[in-house]
Amino acid sequence: MKNSKLVLVLGFIFAITAAFGQDYAFKVLANKGANEVKSGDSWEAIKTGASLNANDEVRLSENAYLGLIYKTGKPLEVKKAGSHKVADLAAQVQGEGTSVLNKYTDFILSSNSAEAKKNRLSATGAVTRGLEDIKLYLPENQNSGVFSKKVVINWGAEKGGAPYIVSLKNMFDDELMKVETPEYSVEIDLSDPKLANESAILIEVRSKADPNVKSATRLIKKLSAAEQERVTKSLSEIQGVVDENTALNKFIMAGFYEENKLYVDAITSYEEAIKMAPDVTTYKEAYEEFLLRNKLKPQK
Repeated sequence: MKNSKLVLVLGFIFAITAAFGQDYAFKVLANKGANEVKSGDSWEAIKTGASLNANDEVRLSENAYLGLIYKTGKPLEVKKAGSHKVADLAAQVQGEGTSVLNKYTDFILSSNSAEAKKNRLSATGAVTRGLEDIKLYLPENQNSGVFSKKVVINWGAEKGGAPYIVSLKNMFDDELMKVETPEYSVEIDLSDPKLANESAILIEVRSKADPNVKSATRLIKKLSAAEQERVTKSLSEIQGVVDENTALNKFIMAGFYEENKLYVDAITSYEEAIKMAPDVTTYKEAYEEFLLRNKLKPQK
């Protein structure tokens, strides 16, 4: 009788230990290359959104990339080809991070899931087209607030062609700055002396070759002192964890900004992530999905 009780107790302890061992260590936020995970005896392709357990092993191909988030909320980029034990990767980030970060990484994963894309298509229809010759990828006025000093303005053009003239004006329609570019985007420094004292800025883009081909005028506005303080407080909860200048951290920051309806800042973070890791399609696809689900870009 005593032996049977001992067996039951030992079995219970073993089950708890096994369950604990199977608890996930990382979630996969970004994935590039023919990367695999080994759980047990077999190797399988790694998918974005998947969980990696502490007793798993991952294998990266040449020039591959994994963007991981540890269960305690610490980001980790893995770029070295070859096999890596997940427990060894976890050892690099244990004792660091913040669980608050999981709120934003979960938001990123859910927003880019197949189900989310399916729901977006069924809600908006498969084909929608803008009527503007040049479409600025900026939100409506109620969501045009900007937290950061640096913003990236993007657009798409149906007519006219490059180069483009980007005109920045104050609320009295006085031109503050004019930028010419052959690209479909431009970076603006809001701390520039020409812009620093303006709380709201009107933006218009036109084709230099045909000035009649232009965008609608859009607004970006600096946050009020109270809003700036609120966002700063929220950011302080994760800032120490995402301070390192990596594409993965920029990607996470894009999720933070979107969750806080700071779409202009999210655009800038996406642009920075893609610039730092141009061959990681996860970031490009997530950026495109962000623009579409927030109706910043017409779907074709």
